[in-house]
Amino acid sequence: QVQLVESGGGLVQAGGSLRLSCAASGRTFSTYTMAWFRQAPEKEREFVAAISWTGGRTRDADSVKGRFTISRDNAKNTVYLQMNSLKPEDTAVYSCAARSGNLPRTMEKDYDYWGPGTQVTVSS
Repeated sequence: QVQLVESGGGLVQAGGSLRLSCAASGRTFSTYTMAWFRQAPEKEREFVAAISWTGGRTRDADSVKGRFTISRDNAKNTVYLQMNSLKPEDTAVYSCAARSGNLPRTMEKDYDYWGPGTQVTVSS
């Protein structure tokens, strides 16, 4: 069982940066694959990025490659999403997710635990 809480969302101009954090509870955090998903108004939730237990393997959606970086600090029970060169189309609620496996999967159904989400708004 993992409890997740996101933070770091806000309003930023196009081209700017934000760093999202996801604080996790539970002694087994380091054994969970972590991911970020997002959902824009009137759109389905989509995969953003995922990171394996050790942080050695990551996966990123094509739409964010070269701009977003996922990382984790197991000592702090925290996963991050550094977002650079933000675009208006990045506007969405960003949610942190966890699964008890070592594969950084990309589908919503593969994740068992979810945070409440944090709003990111990018103005043009």
